[in-house]
Amino acid sequence: MIDFTKLDYLKIGNERQRIIYEVLTKYKIFDILKNYSPILAGTIPIEIDIEESDLDIICEVKDKVEFEKFLIQAFKDFDLNIEIFKINNEKSLVCNFKLEEFSIEIFGQNKPTTQQNAYLHMIAEYKILQEKGEKFKQKIIDLKKQGMKTEQAFGMLLHLENPYEDLLKF
Repeated sequence: MIDFTKLDYLKIGNERQRIIYEVLTKYKIFDILKNYSPILAGTIPIEIDIEESDLDIICEVKDKVEFEKFLIQAFKDFDLNIEIFKINNEKSLVCNFKLEEFSIEIFGQNKPTTQQNAYLHMIAEYKILQEKGEKFKQKIIDLKKQGMKTEQAFGMLLHLENPYEDLLKF
């Protein structure tokens, strides 16, 4: 299985993944975030992204106020939008900005990145895609192009009652 905790796999991935690797490396995004155990999660690592897909970078954050100050300083040259809200009863910080042609979303929770739902969903989805093959993958992409969220698309095709919870069981 691919080690999604490192970016190396992007170097040998599809064309978009290689471009993303170059952009993230050029701006040293993961070097800047290294103290927060960043992982690129979501659809891009598992190749089910669509044109509008953003780069979801999850981070382990103990102190959200300190992290917000850090992000404002580290990315002061970008137009940042930062919000703190609850997801699954857990306070989360989300920071959005544009990096060249890509929308970046940095997501921080007080939980190791490999235990965050975004990572766990991605791993489950990756395993399902490996098992179900290319036709299934294309159906997911087609549903996403129609406006469906990733977990909902998996839920529909796999007949899951609550895809956000059920995917965590895979």
